[in-house]
Amino acid sequence: MALPTSETAEKPAPLAARVTEIPAVRRGTRPRVLILGGGFAGIHAAKGLAKLPVDITLIDRRNHHTFQPLLYQVALAVLSPANIAQPIRTIFRDQPNIEVLMDEAVGFDLDERRVHTKSGALMEYDYLVVATGSTHSYFGRDDWAPLAPGLKTVEDATEIRRRVLLAFELAERQMVETGRHPPLNFVIIGGGPTGVELAGAISDIAKLYMRHDFRHIDPSMARVLILEGGPRILPSYPEDLSQKAVDQLTHLGVEVHTNTRVTDVRPGYVMTGEQRIDAVVTIWAAGVQASPLGKLLGVETDKRGCVMVDLHLNPAGYPDVFVCGDLAHVVENGRQIPGVAQPAMQMGDHVAQMIGQDIDGKPRTNFHYFDKGDMSTIGRMAAVADVKWPFKAHWGGLPAWATWLVVHIFFLIGFRNRIAVLFEWAYTYFTFSRGARLITGDTALVGWNEQEGVDAATGSKATSPAQSSEAAETSDAVKQPA
Repeated sequence: MALPTSETAEKPAPLAARVTEIPAVRRGTRPRVLILGGGFAGIHAAKGLAKLPVDITLIDRRNHHTFQPLLYQVALAVLSPANIAQPIRTIFRDQPNIEVLMDEAVGFDLDERRVHTKSGALMEYDYLVVATGSTHSYFGRDDWAPLAPGLKTVEDATEIRRRVLLAFELAERQMVETGRHPPLNFVIIGGGPTGVELAGAISDIAKLYMRHDFRHIDPSMARVLILEGGPRILPSYPEDLSQKAVDQLTHLGVEVHTNTRVTDVRPGYVMTGEQRIDAVVTIWAAGVQASPLGKLLGVETDKRGCVMVDLHLNPAGYPDVFVCGDLAHVVENGRQIPGVAQPAMQMGDHVAQMIGQDIDGKPRTNFHYFDKGDMSTIGRMAAVADVKWPFKAHWGGLPAWATWLVVHIFFLIGFRNRIAVLFEWAYTYFTFSRGARLITGDTALVGWNEQEGVDAATGSKATSPAQSSEAAETSDAVKQPA
């Protein structure tokens, strides 16, 4: 589960204990609650509100809720998208006071309590809950996005899966045609939890799960590199866990390069200063930014576009507007609460509690983040866990991996999803087989024609024996990053 970089902020003053009056509540009418976003915060808010005398409309541009912590397993063919996604309508089919619309907010009139949607509809509300999450940040280099996809949605996951699997298929084909293939280098930019999870999973799939599937190439010879600009990977974790992660990644054959800043991303390679690193697949895991809706609200935001909110989760001057999850900049005890799944779920629950307290005529209470810890999986029987509840511990290896399995099964939405994921994991673990290795969409791979030994005209062979020989030498000695 990924953590953003914390931003320093002054500790907010305690909020006065007073009853918050909303016109609909004062009139005694049934409040209308509009929720934007079907992620962890939005889903939890809707579940809590379903028990109250309110009418709820949940709007999301997709028809499904995605369990994002397991997206990387879809990207590396462990699970299929249906294992980690659930139709939002199905989640709330037994709650008659919740309606679900597949649409997208494009503008706000907070003073008139209205939201403009992409379809042209004008949605009115008594309470507004904005929980539209975050997206990739390429630090001003959006032209890198087609070359180095990030991992936020099911679509991102299936695109990464397509690229990774296609690289092996193209290498097999070229080996048949020419007797040689380019080095299979997979470069992950960013050493946070997402980058670590992707690197370990690519190593696993290459060295364990596909080693007997090809006749002409050896998938286990693939190189996986993490390029981290800071001094250590998993910077939000304690230093001892960062080192345990490095040790486990090294054991899996992953190359970890810290203090290595990527200066350019090109088809088939990345640049770190003057150093070129060839890559058949490049994946972005280096930064996130808030959903654009934060700035559209017209309230104060931080440099990442997160909305500055108080401990009631309201932007200044708008007690009827709640901002939750990755989109909220919440400071508690002088520290910004991280934008990960745990606080998002807790914020959604808190919003439902606040609206309930308004209806009951009780003063609102401050949000408090109950930090149970963080964990990241690295590979088969490899993980790190910073346990903070019910006891404190720093785990690595099998104990952390087993804890990670239990926690993620528990929080998956839908009984069917839990059973399906548990079965897939058990089957994969005992048979070393992955059944979701499907390549869909385009069969061209960005940057493949730019690899050494590949003829750009055909995308499959070297133009001369000399070039083939050069490709073979390159496969044995690929330039190392500085």
